[in-house]
Order: sequence, then structure tokens, then C-alpha cells
Amino acid sequence: MPEEQTGAPPRRMIVLAAVLAVALAAAVAVLSLVNRSAQDQPDNGPLALVTVPAPQADSPECATLVPALPAQLTSNGKTLDHREIAEPAPPATVAWGAPDAIVLRCGIDRPAELTPTAQLRVVSGVQWLPVEGDGTSTWYVVDRNVYVGLTVPDSAGTGPLQTISDVVAAKLPAVPLRF
Repeated sequence: MPEEQTGAPPRRMIVLAAVLAVALAAAVAVLSLVNRSAQDQPDNGPLALVTVPAPQADSPECATLVPALPAQLTSNGKTLDHREIAEPAPPATVAWGAPDAIVLRCGIDRPAELTPTAQLRVVSGVQWLPVEGDGTSTWYVVDRNVYVGLTVPDSAGTGPLQTISDVVAAKLPAVPLRF
């Protein structure tokens, strides 16, 4: 018996449209999962850094400190691997972790915030000057022959500061503060 003419599209067209809609929804869901998975992966490519003045980066102190730094740091229970720095890499600079890297620079200029009234923190016998930034803090070693800056994201725990303090204390002798 032939189908009556009701003005509705043929059943075959309705089924095809439904199948295409389900296929499109599935494709969007799969692409969303793939994209989210890619975003969850840390960026382990070379880290681009701006060069900051580091007049003592080629000093014997930096030549002693930088090779003694660990290949990994622990921050909030997570292991952060050494991170390659993009060329041109600033001298005497080391980084760990992704996407929010921890960066150490040796031989930098004396921090302007270092004054006789500055609030210093002592960790493992090393005097640090903390300077808060936007989303990061930079801790400056201020009682050695060279200034060292350690920039950490606000989400970092105290592990990196402790580890670096131990290395600095072992490799660089303390000197009186210079204002």
C-alpha cells in the first residue's frame, strides 16, 4: 500500500538526518576529549626567557653552583624535571617544570629591594630576600659573593627553596650583606 501524501519528509530522510546528528554529536564529543587531553599535557618544549642583567653569570661562583644543581626538584609532592631553555639561553640560568616553570639565575644584579630594613628569611643558613610578583615570587640569595634569583610560581611549595638553599650552602661561602 503506497504511503499517503501528508507533506512530511519521507521516513528515509528523517532517519538519515537523525543518524547525521548523532554522528556529529559523537565527533564533537571525541574532539573535545582529545583537546582536553592535549591541554592537560604539560608544555615540555624549550622555555623562552627574557635576558636579565647578569654581570657575574660567568663568575667562578656560578660555575660552581650551576653544575651542582639537581636535575629534578620536588614541589608540593610533584617531581619537576630539568627544563631546556630556548636559545638564546641566558647564561647561568636553569629551569625546572612545566607549564609553570621554576627558574634560577646566577650572577644577577643586586636586587633594588635589598635595603638595611628589608625582611630576610633564612633557610639552611642561606639568607633570602623574597619579592612577590604577579603569580610568582622571586627569592634572592643575598649573602654570597654573587646574587642568585629563584623565581617560583605561587602554587609551588617550599621544597624548591629548601633544595636550592642546601646546594647554595654547600657550594658558596657566606659573606656579609652588601647594601
